[in-house]
Amino acid sequence: MARQSRTGGKTSAAETRKASPAEGRKSTKTKRRIQPTANRTKRLTISNLTKELREAREQQAATAEILKVIASSPNDVQPVFEAIAEHSKRLIDGLSTAVLRLRDDVLHLMAYTRTSVSADAALETFYPQPLSAFNWGEPIRKGEIVRVLDTEDDAAVPPAAKELARLRGWRSLLLVPLLRDQKTIGMISVTRVQPGSFPSHYVELLKTFADQAVIAISNVALFNEVQERTRELSQSLDDLRAAQDRLVQTEKLASLGQLTAGIAHEIKNPLNFVNNFSALSAELTDELNDTLKVAALTDKTREEVGDLTRLLKENLQKIVQHGRRADSIVKNMLLHSREGSGERRATDINALVEDSLNLAYHGVRAEKAGSIALTHDLDPDAGALDLYPQEMSRALLNLISNGFYAAAKRKVEAGDVAFEPVVSAATRNRGKTVEIRIRDNGIGIPQEVKEKMFNPFFTTKPTGEGTGLGLSMTHDIIVKQHGGRIDVETKPGEFTEFIITLPRPLVRSQE
Repeated sequence: MARQSRTGGKTSAAETRKASPAEGRKSTKTKRRIQPTANRTKRLTISNLTKELREAREQQAATAEILKVIASSPNDVQPVFEAIAEHSKRLIDGLSTAVLRLRDDVLHLMAYTRTSVSADAALETFYPQPLSAFNWGEPIRKGEIVRVLDTEDDAAVPPAAKELARLRGWRSLLLVPLLRDQKTIGMISVTRVQPGSFPSHYVELLKTFADQAVIAISNVALFNEVQERTRELSQSLDDLRAAQDRLVQTEKLASLGQLTAGIAHEIKNPLNFVNNFSALSAELTDELNDTLKVAALTDKTREEVGDLTRLLKENLQKIVQHGRRADSIVKNMLLHSREGSGERRATDINALVEDSLNLAYHGVRAEKAGSIALTHDLDPDAGALDLYPQEMSRALLNLISNGFYAAAKRKVEAGDVAFEPVVSAATRNRGKTVEIRIRDNGIGIPQEVKEKMFNPFFTTKPTGEGTGLGLSMTHDIIVKQHGGRIDVETKPGEFTEFIITLPRPLVRSQE
């Protein structure tokens, strides 16, 4: 009869039967077998997590290193490409990595990890290659990731690429495009010895590196654009300052030209009277001597009168001499104030320079100023400009004559018999402009003189040798009349070079 439980229910014989000793031992063994399996699983999970954490740290460190290279190389992508290639190979445990740029649909090798001398040479020889030469070219162009599982079994791989794979020792290939504004500008390739697909987390890592490569390329492009813009702005500022200086000088010369023209006209009339009457008075002294010849004078008186008339004649001759010089200055002042003279016409620049050189040279020989070498280097492409040839020739003569003077003066001051004074002229076609250079190996120009050399009436020549109008008129002719520019390069004691730049738009077609 079954017993009731303390709760009032019945307990079956099976329920009340105790477990036998054998059954107890079996249960214990089962538990012992389950426990080691759980421990192994736990250890494997911990090992995988540790590996993943280590890889994650390495990837973060590599990413930080590449970003650091990007920051330190704002104008050069090469160090970035090399860092990406090296880190890609190490983190993915690949055989080799390469970074390629796509320009005009052609792949160019930018960086790679080395394997062997012969294999590296084969890789460098293989590129550049057109993207269309590969069966995966179109997917890369579209920005898709490409996996080549086995180059030996893939019929779509070109023979040349298979040969390269054999030389470098890889079978599988992963290609990740570099995308900027949804356009492929290059790619990263990673190879492995064993065939098969790359794990997805390696693909994500390469995509991160590809993004960093694009950042570096964009930074360099932006840096170059900023640099170019800065250069353009700097050049524009220099041009503006030069134009401002020329405008100030032109306005100064224009105002002074008007003033000197008025003064010159006022001076010219009384100066003519001084010159004419002094010349006439010098002639009257001769008539006075002739008249006194018949006069009853003692010898002493006659001698005194002769001395006085002779001295008077010499004084009058000096008045005539300096009066003529003053008249020459007045004429130069009037020429300085004129807008232009003669006819404006198309003129061959080389012929004009050569004629000016010959005129200046013959002038020096006529004055017996010593021996001076004359050289020229004329560009046959200099061509013709529409200008006032007489005025431009006068400007060149002034510069060449000053060169002769400076070179000869250096020879005298140096006392060097072996020193040879040289004046040279050169022309150059500069596209939109024509350049004329007049150079001498003379005494040079000090900085304080250079700042004032184009001012009217400023001269460093001794009294009686210069009017101070030559360079001022030269500047006026080149800048004001012809819209050009005149610059000076000089080193005291060594040389002076005047650089005339005339704009090409002044050329007119000859009919």
